Amino acid sequence: MLTNIAETKAKPSRKAHRVLPGFRLTLGFTLVYLSLIVLIPLSTIVLQSFQMSGSDFLALITDKRIISAFKISLLTSLSAALFNVALGVLTAWVLVRYSFPGKTFINGLIDLPFALPTAVAGISLTAIYSQNGWIGQIFYAVGIPSAYSAVGITIALVFIGLPFIVRTVQPVLEEWDTETEEAAAILGAYRLRTFVFIILPQLIPAILTGFTLAFARGIGEYGSVIFISGNMPFKTEIAPLLMMTKLEQFDYPGATAIALMMLLISFLLLFIMNLIQWRYARRWGS
Repeated sequence: MLTNIAETKAKPSRKAHRVLPGFRLTLGFTLVYLSLIVLIPLSTIVLQSFQMSGSDFLALITDKRIISAFKISLLTSLSAALFNVALGVLTAWVLVRYSFPGKTFINGLIDLPFALPTAVAGISLTAIYSQNGWIGQIFYAVGIPSAYSAVGITIALVFIGLPFIVRTVQPVLEEWDTETEEAAAILGAYRLRTFVFIILPQLIPAILTGFTLAFARGIGEYGSVIFISGNMPFKTEIAPLLMMTKLEQFDYPGATAIALMMLLISFLLLFIMNLIQWRYARRWGS
């Protein structure tokens, strides 16, 4: 009798499993909200693209100018994201591990690309990195055109992509337990060896997340790139610019076809990165 009473008290009620009250209502609201904000707008891209015949769509996406624009967007976005991985991890490390005057100001400055209008960023970068700019004249003096070139596009994408790396790596470093580093130091491991073999493996999921976000943002970036790129076909013309050109010409199917390609590239990139993270977590978790 007493055993049955104890077992009855030990069994949690069904209501105890409900973390949020009104689960069905909140889930339904979430699905409706996501449909109105994300799913329905993205589905219109696919529907608008279907207005073109298969041959016209294939001719559009295989056009040499469009392929060149996508190649420039992908290569510059990849270069900027890789550069931001090194710079972002270093910045996050300094902000977490060291105390220095102006730390709070610099920490807030990291988020400036999020708050600053992209057009303002593009104009500012163009003025600074042009041939007569403060920094641009140094690049041009050594034979590197920092504006109106692929280098300029990469600089703009580094500017807008850096916060993604810093803000994904920084929380992991803040929660990191330094006892493991101390144990490694006691055992005679050098600092570089400790970082590479102990700290870095724990940062890889966050680094991959930040890299993916920066890369995907760079592919679709328009405002900060349009001024510094120069918009020269087959040289510095980016894919979002061609999409805007199609819209200005009232070629909505052509514009949505380019947008569909950008959407597929971003989705494929996110899928691959999530797969890598899943396999990495499964390997290290086991």
